Amino acid sequence: MRRCRVPVAFTEAERERITAALKASGRRLFATAGLRKTSLAALVADAGIVKSTFYAFFESKEALYLHLLLEQAEETRRRTIDEGLHAGTDARDALRRFLRAAVGILSTDPLYRRLVTHPDELAMVVAKVGPETARPPGENPAPVDFVDDLTTYIAERQRAGAVTGTDPAVVVGALRTVLLVPLHADEFGEAYPAVLDLTIDALTAGLAPGTARA
Repeated sequence: MRRCRVPVAFTEAERERITAALKASGRRLFATAGLRKTSLAALVADAGIVKSTFYAFFESKEALYLHLLLEQAEETRRRTIDEGLHAGTDARDALRRFLRAAVGILSTDPLYRRLVTHPDELAMVVAKVGPETARPPGENPAPVDFVDDLTTYIAERQRAGAVTGTDPAVVVGALRTVLLVPLHADEFGEAYPAVLDLTIDALTAGLAPGTARA
């Protein structure tokens, strides 16, 4: 059943304040409680509005979640793809740069960390808001994940003989296992940095054993 949206009049300053408060609450709650367990009541508490007024700002909590992810998408793309993957001197260096950038973001951005540990939540968002809203026409349906960029790069390097294997999806899957290491940092204690470095170096050396130019 479609909700009846009653227009609410706000000044520009009020809209900016409420939007900022909703985004701050969303980033905190989605990263800690997750999409399913985050209620509208919790989202609007700090903004000083009632639940029905939320819809004057966002169509749904999924729309707010997507908005927050897309806000960081360009920065994430710049660090992982432009300054990471595409800045490598060869295939091995490119994969190392990508992984180190992704791990860096994972360690500092709680919402990105949540996305990595709970990929089902992005699927829920896309199902709710629709694929047309979740991406510009012709672009990857998970713009904050950039798996498509990585897959395309690996396929090209495999054809050039610079990366092992013939199935890019398998290589992507292997690379994504590195993102699980920071999730267990406490278990490794002081050895964590060395464990992470060795994991990245060993994996990328195995996937790109040569020095073919990227």
